[in-house]
Amino acid sequence: MIVKLCFLVILVMTLTVKAQLKTGFYSTSCPTAESIVRSTVVSYFNNDPTIAPALLRLHFHDCFVQGCDGSILIAGFSAERNALTNLGLRGFEVIDNAKSQIEAICPGVVSCADILALAARDAVDLTDGPSWSVPTGRRDGRISLPSQASNLPSPLEPVSVHRQKFAAKGLDDHDLVTLLGAHTIGQTDCRFFSYRMYNFTPTGNADPSINQAFLSQLQVICPKNGNGLRKVALDKDTPAKFDASFFKNVRDGNGVLESDQRLWEDSATRRVVQNYGGIIRGLLGLRFDFEFPKSMIKLSSVDVKTGYDGEIRKVCSKFN
Repeated sequence: MIVKLCFLVILVMTLTVKAQLKTGFYSTSCPTAESIVRSTVVSYFNNDPTIAPALLRLHFHDCFVQGCDGSILIAGFSAERNALTNLGLRGFEVIDNAKSQIEAICPGVVSCADILALAARDAVDLTDGPSWSVPTGRRDGRISLPSQASNLPSPLEPVSVHRQKFAAKGLDDHDLVTLLGAHTIGQTDCRFFSYRMYNFTPTGNADPSINQAFLSQLQVICPKNGNGLRKVALDKDTPAKFDASFFKNVRDGNGVLESDQRLWEDSATRRVVQNYGGIIRGLLGLRFDFEFPKSMIKLSSVDVKTGYDGEIRKVCSKFN
């Protein structure tokens, strides 16, 4: 707790975010907003801890498409959430619940985009990760289209493509690796990486970058022609705890997704992985806990709508 508070103070004093966003934006207009979001996330988390990585992923997908404007929350066949890359997203009901509670107290004040950003922070904190002050003041967007999601990073893409996509959002290699560290509490389906185990090469061999012992474990969980929807933790060691274990797995050839494991093969991203999962073990958790909030604040400030742009939705799943 003391370490987290120290990080909180440092971040508030040293980080520069988009000028229109500020910590405590609702301190006067809706002072209980953040506590309502927190209690709502806690309630869902207590019933289902896997909601934590779901909320974190939901926020990432929102920010990477048109900026952090809540566009991912809009329901409907022609909305962004129905893009192929978004079909596995979860946690919408958490945001809707928090929004309805806040609207009952402070109608038309707190944006859905801000609620999602706050919920993502709380999700990390609840899984023993760092906490931080979330700059707020975002407004909700008025556009949500499946076609807009085409720029989301894919686990099948090389680091070079991810680098370009992150750079287009003002995020560098350090942010790329740090934000992918969120996979320390995530899951994926067998179908998204089974090709690495059975037909990665023209002769049908496995991806040689997979640690052989780990390959055997994965093949038991995801047998050839088995259930492709079966869930697998992206961090084999501490899947429910937000820590630096993910980077040690990548270092040791135990990355599940190909895009995660390729971070070790690119010289620039490898240096960042080494910083988090390398030799100086005593500083691993401390370093990642300090850097992740900074990259999250950068991500959550991408192309935000503030001032008179956009709207403050009454219901997060539909435009006013």
